[in-house]
Amino acid sequence: MKIVILERNSVGTDVSVDCISELGDVTIYDNTVTIDEIRERVKDADIIIANKSPLREETLRDAPNVKLICEFATGFDNCDLDYCSYRGIKVTNVRDYCTAMVAQHTFTLALALSQKLFHYDAYVKSGAYSAQDRFSNFDLPFQELEGKTWGIVGMGNIGRRVAKIAEAFGCRVVFHSITGKSTCAEYPRLDKDTLLAESDFLSLHCPLSDLSRNFIDRAALLKMKKTAVLINVARGPVVNNADLCRALEEDRIAAAGLDVVEKEPLAPDNPLSGFKDSSRLIITPHLAWASVEARRRCVEEAYRNIAAFLQGEDRNVVNLESLNR
Repeated sequence: MKIVILERNSVGTDVSVDCISELGDVTIYDNTVTIDEIRERVKDADIIIANKSPLREETLRDAPNVKLICEFATGFDNCDLDYCSYRGIKVTNVRDYCTAMVAQHTFTLALALSQKLFHYDAYVKSGAYSAQDRFSNFDLPFQELEGKTWGIVGMGNIGRRVAKIAEAFGCRVVFHSITGKSTCAEYPRLDKDTLLAESDFLSLHCPLSDLSRNFIDRAALLKMKKTAVLINVARGPVVNNADLCRALEEDRIAAAGLDVVEKEPLAPDNPLSGFKDSSRLIITPHLAWASVEARRRCVEEAYRNIAAFLQGEDRNVVNLESLNR
């Protein structure tokens, strides 16, 4: 089998991908950006490993041998599943490899914002603390998580892990199902408007779809508490960035922590790129999933997906239902 890894660096150069070579003849590219690059690099491939590279008719039509696409990720919105299914191409993803890390990062953002950590760290390092005549300083008020309402959008593996941690902090946990198909019965399920109105912290863990795109827009932000903290560790377009920036500038919500933005990397013309107050906005560069342990698991799981495929087994195939029609 000819295996092409289009975006080897997406899992980090400190993590080995050598195990993939046990499964076939592997060609590795550090990164693949343009449509022409994708088309040229996959034309002889039997198996493609990718992360963000768009894999659709435009890039796959001249690659007649492709039988399997493996994502170095849980998300697969870079793949045209209808086209892949039409071609008989199986698409697999990696599941539950970064749940612990994304949940951890959710609270890293929430705690840093709610406790104004960047403000107080800067206060100490500026010398202002050393110059004062009292033992403490709390000029920017901060609150406890205990007793607050933590709202969740997307009650999958990550959402459920976040819910348990929020409970451990003493929060009341509520959630909203965008699709209406959630089977979660452990926590109160609210309609969107009620969730927005009641949440002191609102964290997003839903996949990107037509239903979730712009889920948090100006209308949604105006329904939130002015003291609310928004956390997005899902996909950038779930939150309208211009509307969020305006809401922050107008003090419509207290703060936001983002690991994802509408276009990545952060574009200079994104309004959020000009909002510099880290006590109210923290943006990290899409790293919530990327602990060393999680990235190792990602490669291992992709390896297992390919090994299963070569043995005639279906493992983590996301378009299996449409392939069987």
